[in-house]
Amino acid sequence: MKKSKTIQAGAGDNIIQVIIYIVVGLIGLMTLLPFLYVIAGSFATEKELTERAFFIIPRTISFNAYKYIVQTGEIFNGLKNSLFLTIVGTSVNMLLTTTFAYPLSKKEFKGRNIILNMVIITMLFSGGMIPTFLVVKQLGLYNSFAALILLGAISPFNMIIVKNFFQELPKELEEAAIIDGCSDLGVFVKIVLPLSKPVIASIALFYAVGHWNDYFSAMIYLSDSAKETAQIVLRRIVLLAQGIQSDTMDFDKLGVPPDKAVKMAATVVATMPILVVYPFVQKYFTKGVMVGAVKG
Repeated sequence: MKKSKTIQAGAGDNIIQVIIYIVVGLIGLMTLLPFLYVIAGSFATEKELTERAFFIIPRTISFNAYKYIVQTGEIFNGLKNSLFLTIVGTSVNMLLTTTFAYPLSKKEFKGRNIILNMVIITMLFSGGMIPTFLVVKQLGLYNSFAALILLGAISPFNMIIVKNFFQELPKELEEAAIIDGCSDLGVFVKIVLPLSKPVIASIALFYAVGHWNDYFSAMIYLSDSAKETAQIVLRRIVLLAQGIQSDTMDFDKLGVPPDKAVKMAATVVATMPILVVYPFVQKYFTKGVMVGAVKG
């Protein structure tokens, strides 16, 4: 009887697992299909976009939308600026976030609770857009990349996740390193950071995506067209495509790219760099976020 019950419980678990896989697979398909349609639509002709409501493989391959995006060369400058902001900004974010989170992860640190309460307050209240703009201008940061990097140098939410992760690391390792003559900085660099690769990779991805997709801040704090990010350049390209008249374009041989295809191509160009990076940090992503968020 006991054996029979065990077999039935195992079969029930397998059925539940299959159902979970099916549900998760359907949800994944629902999120993947729209993006596949955007990619296919960016290579489609105006006629096909008008006639077919949804497709994954276009009947006729057309590169007109991408040729239109790159014809002025502005997109390359925008991508260069966005890449610079993403790399430098993420580096500054991780440096300040980890060095701020590490001492706060120590319960013996005096004033720890007061500082944590101050951090939480910043998650609930902000100075507002206009006061922030005035401060940026008074500090001489207007129309500089420093304004985009320093304004979001530390995310309180991300810092708390990193702090919680640091708290769960074995204290015995740090104590052993100190006994061997390692300084506090040495413990942090040689012991804590190598053990924190999951949370570091996860939070770095959060920061990188935020810098890459940042549109509003760049629009407010940058006035020089040479410093425009990819998001600003793509927005202008899409707006220009909406007002294009076929008799004024230099696409006699290529054909005028459809407005919808230009939007889709702009979406692909803006999204693809992050999609290329994500697989390299995906294995750390779930572990790092869950451990840092749940425990503590």
